[in-house]
Amino acid sequence: MKNKKMIKMKILSAFLVLAIGIGAGSILNTPADGAGTTPGTTDDPVVTKSYVDQQIQQALNGGGGATSPTQPSQGADEVKNVALKPGKILIADAGTEFIVRSGNAVIYTEVSSGVADLTDGKDLLNGQAAPKNHLLSFPREGRGIQVKEGQTSNLIVMVRGGYTIK
Repeated sequence: MKNKKMIKMKILSAFLVLAIGIGAGSILNTPADGAGTTPGTTDDPVVTKSYVDQQIQQALNGGGGATSPTQPSQGADEVKNVALKPGKILIADAGTEFIVRSGNAVIYTEVSSGVADLTDGKDLLNGQAAPKNHLLSFPREGRGIQVKEGQTSNLIVMVRGGYTIK
């Protein structure tokens, strides 16, 4: 008899704790910030990737002037893919960086100093092969790369900084 009373008491206690928990949960239920707003409204705008990229670029450029997503700003950190035809020379401005992506390139320089291969930590001199996927730094103007003699296809180079093709 005593056991049946104990079991009933435990069941009643469990039920009471559960009821209190559910009641407290429903009373203290508060929506999260932003809940209940419709996406795409002024309260919860939906933005495109190009808009976010534009805002980031403006922040990096000091917040001045709007740039069109189809016309990226011409910052020094912009990387351009340049196709260099055989017989042409890609001359870097001081401080420009190149990465040869496809084709075979050789270093071009009119002076005895070379170009810094930052990937291998060595200087490359005039006529030496410019390795693919290596970061090349051009400390002064008048140095660059050209398509290796005998290659008939274009050379594809990623360029960060100023350059001229001659």
